[in-house]
Amino acid sequence: MDKERFPDNYAVKKQKADLAEADLSGMNLSGEDLRGANLTNADLSNANLSGMNLSNANLIRANLSNTSLTRADLSGANLFRANLRRANLYHANLTDANLTEANLNNADLTNADLTNADLTEANLSYAKGLDQH
Repeated sequence: MDKERFPDNYAVKKQKADLAEADLSGMNLSGEDLRGANLTNADLSNANLSGMNLSNANLIRANLSNTSLTRADLSGANLFRANLRRANLYHANLTDANLTEANLNNADLTNADLTNADLTEANLSYAKGLDQH
């Protein structure tokens, strides 16, 4: 799957969509609703996902490096081994999210809600905003 298959983001507006291994890098998907979607191994690097609903989405091993997730809803999302290096998670909702072994190196977690999030063995080196939790 690639950008040419998503004219005007039409195909990604469906909930519980199967976008495993999709290349959505650099796309502007701000405000879209992909709750419950399967994004296993998807490339979302350098994308704008601000305000996006990704609650209960499967983002196992997804590449979210350099991605804007400002005010995104990631509650209940599975981010096992996801790459969130340099991601902007300002005010993101990560309640009950699985971040086990996720790479959050240099991520901005300022004002993010990490209530009941599982950060077991996550890489939090140089992550910003953790002093508030």
